[in-house]
This record gives sequence, structure tokens and C-alpha cells, in this order.
Amino acid sequence: MKPEFIFMLTYNDETVHNAFELFAECKDLPIRCWGFKDVGLPPDQMKQLVKTMKDAGKTTFLEVVSLTEEAGLRGAQLAVEAGFDVLMGTVFFDSINDFMRTKPTRYYPFPGKVYGHPSILDGTLDEVVAHARFLESKGVEGLDLLTYRYTGDAPALLRAVVQAVSVPVVSAGSIESYDRIAEVWRAGAWGFTIGTACFDKKFVPQGSFRDNLKAVCDWLEKSG
Repeated sequence: MKPEFIFMLTYNDETVHNAFELFAECKDLPIRCWGFKDVGLPPDQMKQLVKTMKDAGKTTFLEVVSLTEEAGLRGAQLAVEAGFDVLMGTVFFDSINDFMRTKPTRYYPFPGKVYGHPSILDGTLDEVVAHARFLESKGVEGLDLLTYRYTGDAPALLRAVVQAVSVPVVSAGSIESYDRIAEVWRAGAWGFTIGTACFDKKFVPQGSFRDNLKAVCDWLEKSG
């Protein structure tokens, strides 16, 4: 099944300052899922941006790249207050999971050991897979796997995690080529995020920001 393309209005793990303008420019493209990070814009602007996206019929994602329990809880509260459909990221803590359990926003935490900014995923393949299974057992509704931020064999890790769990797996971070999108597709991941690569014009080097988003949409349509 074709993976879901989630476009993140982020650059180097921060929400871009002109997110409103870029969304307005590209919201007509066949991208159903849009999101951004918990850093880069003040909370009131984040809430307005979510409303703008939802008014346009989009499914919305907040990815929390802050790694402490306190910051993760703040991100979870923001996700709920702003009306995001999905909270991605956070290092898993029972306090965050307990908070999210009764909320309408779905929770997709990071499996594995995550650190740094931009984020890095560490640990052996077996350790990350075991942690993914543990998170599923805790009742999370999906996983945010930093596939191409992994210090080991990224494609092998993605395949192993997707096979090990029954919840949706989103491959997030550093997807900057059609080859990587194809790897995500072959692995059976539910979706993938792209952000920085479109700002850096990795898909259409001489094109505009919109040209790069459209190129990914067109490639998915042709490949499907």
C-alpha cells in the first residue's frame, strides 16, 4: 500500500518562520497530512496554523523533538489544546502516555534511544525492535521511527520494526531522495515525513519550494 506523505513545515527540526505563507501556497497539492515541530513558532501561532490546516481539510501532526519528560508533557498538552490529530515524537514516559490515553489526539512516540538536535537514533537493531514492541504493549497508537537518523543499518531497522508491530509506523527524518521513499514503501511503513529536503530542493534542484513538493506527489502517483 502506498505510504502516506506527511509534509513537515520544518527545517533542521524547527518550524519555519513563514509556515503560514508556504502552506497557503501549497495547500491545493494532493498532500493530506501536514505538520510541524514544537519549536520555531510561539504557541499561539502554532494553534492558529493547526486551525488553518484543519479548515483546509488536512490531517495535522505535531512532532515533539524535545527530549525531557517535562518538555514532552508540554508538547503533549500543546498538541491536545491546539487540536492536532497526531502527536509524534517525545521520548516515551508513562506520564505522557497516561495523559494522552484519554485524549482524541493519537500518540506516536519514538522507539529506541533518541538524543541530540537534530535527533539521532541509537541502539542495536534488536534493542530498537524490542522497544517498539514495548511501546505497542503500552497502548500507543503508532510509532515515529527516525529511520535515516539511525546509527546502524537504516533500511533493515525499518523493515524489522514494521514487521514486529501492528500499529502504524511513520519513517521520519532525512528522507531526501526517491530511493529512500521507495525503501519506506517496500518496508510497508504507514507513512513518511519530509521537511528539510524540500527546502534544500533535493528533488528539483532548479525548482521552487512548491516544485519540490509537487515532484514528490507526482512520483508517488506514478509509482503507485
